[in-house]
Amino acid sequence: MGGLSVWYDEEGDYLELTREEETGFFVDLGDGVFERVNEEGETVGVAVLNVSSRKERELPFDVTFEKRSEA
Repeated sequence: MGGLSVWYDEEGDYLELTREEETGFFVDLGDGVFERVNEEGETVGVAVLNVSSRKERELPFDVTFEKRSEA
């Protein structure tokens, strides 16, 4: 596993944290928060819309990358 890629788009006010060199698809968690999941069900990233409006009420936040349990 590589490092962590952090990308922030100031104009779009969009933050994305992703394991480097990982691919996957986004799952909408609601309220402008998305989880990137790979084909094995592991969380490989997270994306947040409207980050600047959250900083006073929701930041910092913890992110744990782990495999999803099978339902």
